[in-house]
Amino acid sequence: MLASFLEKLSNYIDFTENERQVLKDTVKSVRHYEKKGVDIISIGERPLGVHLMLKGWACRYKLLEDGSEHIMAYLMPGDMCNVHTTLLKQMDHSIRTMTEATVASITHEQINDIIDHYPRIARALFWSMLVDEGILREWLVNLGSRSAEASLAHLFCELLTRSRAAGLTQDNSFCLPLSQAELSDAQGRSPVHVNRVLKKLRNDGLISFRNKRLTILDWEKLVQLAQFDPGYLHLERYVGDVVPNSRHGKPTCRAERNK
Repeated sequence: MLASFLEKLSNYIDFTENERQVLKDTVKSVRHYEKKGVDIISIGERPLGVHLMLKGWACRYKLLEDGSEHIMAYLMPGDMCNVHTTLLKQMDHSIRTMTEATVASITHEQINDIIDHYPRIARALFWSMLVDEGILREWLVNLGSRSAEASLAHLFCELLTRSRAAGLTQDNSFCLPLSQAELSDAQGRSPVHVNRVLKKLRNDGLISFRNKRLTILDWEKLVQLAQFDPGYLHLERYVGDVVPNSRHGKPTCRAERNK
């Protein structure tokens, strides 16, 4: 149940069997969401715990008074949605499902107990928060400075890297269960514009996107287009030193290339 979560955190620290068991024991409350578009927690609510994605995708978003909205983060299996809420009295944004999803809840008391008694796990959770902040900063650069083509290319590089770090990829492809409208809500561009960019990336032989699965056909060229540097993901043990496999477009670490 926690495979993606443990895989993701293992990029930062090698857990002992006891630490792995501690994390498994914290997951006692699990809820299944059968539909997309359901709020896991809404803005203004008092959070009673931390949510962990086990299956499916969700997003952080804000809804404006005129009915428009902006997606601020995609959450995939292995992601903690709101670990920072242990310090907050209410949510300043909402989190909703983007697919059918299974979500675990970890109480603040359990998180505080981990912080008090398991410092290595606490550091891993703090690392996860720092990665979220790094992603947010890079998304701001996408919105403000990169072209539409480079921005979408950067997002695809990021999502493949994050998926791979959580053990969710098959070679150079990963599940991308998002509509063009949902991509545009995060990119700050119209669905028509995003559709044009997707077509260009396909026609240039960089990606294929079929049946909610995205395959990166030429990793090296996509990285060059996006000016993608995975350093902000802080995945030192796996993808912190990514170099492209130019023939198959598959990101690998130098340690693997040098075997």
